[in-house]
Amino acid sequence: MMIGRPALTAIALVFFAGAIATGHAQVNNSGATGGSAAGHGGSASTIGSGAGSVSPGGASGTVGSGGSAAAGDTSATSLGLGGQSTTPSQSSSSIGTGGSAAAPSGHVMSHSGVHGNANALSGQSMDQAHEPGGVWSKSHTQTHVRRGDLTSRTKSMAHEPGGPPVKSTTRSSVDLGR
Repeated sequence: MMIGRPALTAIALVFFAGAIATGHAQVNNSGATGGSAAGHGGSASTIGSGAGSVSPGGASGTVGSGGSAAAGDTSATSLGLGGQSTTPSQSSSSIGTGGSAAAPSGHVMSHSGVHGNANALSGQSMDQAHEPGGVWSKSHTQTHVRRGDLTSRTKSMAHEPGGPPVKSTTRSSVDLGR
């Protein structure tokens, strides 16, 4: 099943707005956390969130991160969401990832994919925009769901000539203890 970018964006907004850690799961970055940076003509920001719940009859959790960067006329955004639900006899996992990049007169690369097997899922979105003269924006999100260990990491960077790149990185994780 394919999820369109508007639907993925709506899911992310709901996820980030309502993520609260419950139960006995170990959660890094409970609630929503993030960072931002601004420098010589560019900016980058990231956000991450995770939530989990563990009971004697099962466990469930969600994790996600996303970010954006902009410099000059370029911009790049990436997002990843992962979830897992387990009972003593069954397990279900999912990952969604996507992104976009824009550069009116330059080069754009946007690539997303999800891979996995019965034991693990991995998703990645790499998005970059380059303009002539050394102006660029990048955002890269990796999300993993493996046997109760859920992680998502986003790094966003922007650069304009005359200074160093600005960077923002967020990592979220949930350990369901299974």
